[in-house]
Amino acid sequence: MSTDRIRHLRQQREKALEGGGSAKLADVHKRGKLSARERIALLLDEGSFEEIGMLVRHRSRDFGLEKQHYPGDGVVTGRGTINGRAVVVYSQDFTVFGGSLSETHAEKICAIMDHALKNGVPIIGLNDSGGARIQEGVVSLGGYADIFLRNTLASGVVPQISAVMGPCAGGAVYSPAITDFVFMVKDTSYMFVTGPNVVKTVTHEDVSFEDLGGALTHATKSGVAHFAMENEVACIDGIKRLLSFIPSNNADDPPLIESDDDAGRVDADLDTLIPENPNRPYDMKEVIRRLVDHGDFFEVHELYAPNLIVGFARLGGAPVGIVANQPSVLAGVLDIDSSVKGARFVRFCDAFNIPLLVLEDVPGFLPGTDQEWRGIIKHGAKLLYALCEATVPKITVITRKAYGGAYCVMNSKHIRGDVNYAWPSAEIAVMGPKGAVEIIFRKEIAQSGDPEGALREREAEYGAKFANPYIAAERGFVDEVIIPHETRPKLIRALRFLRNKVDTNPKKKHGNIPL
Repeated sequence: MSTDRIRHLRQQREKALEGGGSAKLADVHKRGKLSARERIALLLDEGSFEEIGMLVRHRSRDFGLEKQHYPGDGVVTGRGTINGRAVVVYSQDFTVFGGSLSETHAEKICAIMDHALKNGVPIIGLNDSGGARIQEGVVSLGGYADIFLRNTLASGVVPQISAVMGPCAGGAVYSPAITDFVFMVKDTSYMFVTGPNVVKTVTHEDVSFEDLGGALTHATKSGVAHFAMENEVACIDGIKRLLSFIPSNNADDPPLIESDDDAGRVDADLDTLIPENPNRPYDMKEVIRRLVDHGDFFEVHELYAPNLIVGFARLGGAPVGIVANQPSVLAGVLDIDSSVKGARFVRFCDAFNIPLLVLEDVPGFLPGTDQEWRGIIKHGAKLLYALCEATVPKITVITRKAYGGAYCVMNSKHIRGDVNYAWPSAEIAVMGPKGAVEIIFRKEIAQSGDPEGALREREAEYGAKFANPYIAAERGFVDEVIIPHETRPKLIRALRFLRNKVDTNPKKKHGNIPL
């Protein structure tokens, strides 16, 4: 082979590596962002990246595009490894046509998504795009639809992670929305269907890019973003940490590691963590940290609906998905946002064989016209549906309150909870003692010469009978009432026993979850 041919190939590679050129790259860096290739270099193991489609060019002949050609066409795609595990990745290059999506740009993304499905590996998308390449018209829109279809077909088959590291607007937002987890970067990324200018024209609202669709907006208000990271390096580190808890596909088990945190470790502080006054809050995250390996808890959706905690941890080296009420926020009550948040997380864990640990302290569903009119019945049913449907190992620990329908929802024995524990502080009843006696003994209390005294007397009577775990234990609704410090060893032994659990749902195309 002639040296001219090799020289020509090297020149083509060098041109592709330049992206949109040094001036545009400098502008990207000035905005506090990394380039598409710098992001991939940070994400993947050193030397593992195998690029696919480096020399692809667009085919458009309209509006002067025939004079503008960049190898790669605004997206870097390929395969590599993260901590030795295979993944596919695409990284949009804002220096080339603003990272806009063309027909060939979409084809490159679809090609690696097809690779992921055939080979059972996670898909990671690093989004930084001005949207559809308008010079291509409907062809670019068709490219988005091709991606959306693959996102949907891959859902529940391989994990899909999206990092929004710049603009993501219009039709572009729906690909991240279908994926399992969305990372955003504070101050440099945003997502919205219609931008501030359109919003002002249509609704006359003045709103900034950040307030309309920034990382904190979507991490706190809409719940679109699961993580709002301080910078791009932290974002990429977060993706790596998330992957450490989840399997490569739905046929694999989650990654088991050797843990040097003693499986028999007990923590006496758990015995005094629950306040004597049942109306006083405590931090459920403290319970989680004391139970899991090395106190390491990777919280998901931390800033959204914080009355319910979800996230990943390990027990005896085995990953678990944790769903826990948070008594220090709204008393741990379930509302619309927390129900949807919990349902989505539970369904991910079930799809990818990750056991579920439910820590329960729930006084019920949030009352009020706002919740009822916005559909708490329908949205609360999503969490119920998800836990009923899940066939992975499911363990519940009732730490304190388990009232009403919320008791049923939070992985009760009745909806196929495998192992259900209660602490001695557990209160399992239709409602709290005060509310119950005000209904049952309403006339008696009203006719009493000392209504307050009668209320207290009946409340104490009801509490002694029902505000404890023992009626439920007598019925077999709770497998065991345990001392809090015993919880970690009990959980690890239960998880090991359940490792080969097999459960099935009736044969069907799919259920009809109340969306």
